[in-house]
Amino acid sequence: MELIRIGEKLISLQKINNMVEEILRARSRGLSQAEVAQQFGLDRAFVSRLETLGELRRGRSIAVIGFPVANKEAIYALCQRWGVDFAWLMTDRERRAFAESRTGVELINEIFRLAQKVRSYDTVILMASNARVRLLTALLDVRAVIPVILGETPLERDVTVDVNVLESIIKEVESRGPDA
Repeated sequence: MELIRIGEKLISLQKINNMVEEILRARSRGLSQAEVAQQFGLDRAFVSRLETLGELRRGRSIAVIGFPVANKEAIYALCQRWGVDFAWLMTDRERRAFAESRTGVELINEIFRLAQKVRSYDTVILMASNARVRLLTALLDVRAVIPVILGETPLERDVTVDVNVLESIIKEVESRGPDA
């Protein structure tokens, strides 16, 4: 536990971090700033300031899904830099291992679980082969699916995604705002 002394006070950074996390989780569950402030004995303005300090971006929630992607690390880094809410990328080998490590029923259940999760996002940027994009677009049924075709089905090799193109797409989604 890291402690900091300020005059007569001994401050626990862990206690502060835990409290901030509890406050922000309460907000993410749908409580208003005023309700959270009352629950924790704080001013509403303090709750607002905490959100502002940690804010990465405003706007639509975004998911990025892609397979088979050769430059996963670069895409994950881009997603993190832009505050993408959910990113799931696989190489061809990882995609095959994902499918082969499950029974048919387990695979279908996992796909539906992931689809349900992804449906909660406003925009899904979907990077896959042409047939996979069509299938997943129908399965996801979200407000906006932005397809990035990596090639003709079946893709049996990893494809390098143009990071600049993906960044342009994310910027465009962001510029539309939350109600677009």
